[in-house]
Amino acid sequence: FVLAPMQFSDRLRQRYAKLHRVAGRVYVAGAFIAGPLGIYIAALQERLGAPRFFSMIAVAHGSLWMLTTGIAFAFILKRKIQQHRQWMTRSFAVGPGVFVGARVVLGVTGLEKMGPAAVETVVYMCLAFSIVLADIVLQVQEQQRSRPAARAAKAVAA
Repeated sequence: FVLAPMQFSDRLRQRYAKLHRVAGRVYVAGAFIAGPLGIYIAALQERLGAPRFFSMIAVAHGSLWMLTTGIAFAFILKRKIQQHRQWMTRSFAVGPGVFVGARVVLGVTGLEKMGPAAVETVVYMCLAFSIVLADIVLQVQEQQRSRPAARAAKAVAA
């Protein structure tokens, strides 16, 4: 989370390209370690009496995080920067975004006091909406990038 703003900032990313690559590699390694580890921990907790849903959502969350991160990593290896940026946005929304988002929603609303069913619902909804929200962010960014170009084209035409 400390390096995330730098990872998404064009100016900082260009100025500190080496740090961006190192932090990116750390993030990819972290996703591929934390994903299976989260699944394992959820399975252990299920044996101790936690609801099966938590194991199922851990599998979905970990798998989706590793998938989006893996796709982003594959795109950067092929030097496809735009696709890499899009998939890293999705990866960040799915990985740390769901992890923190669910805890913020539960903490702010007090829903965690309503029992496991409420927690299950919040975690599931955060995971379900993570990619949708990431794509909304990507669409807004795309519109903002195209506006100056459209204005410049109109100015040239006039």
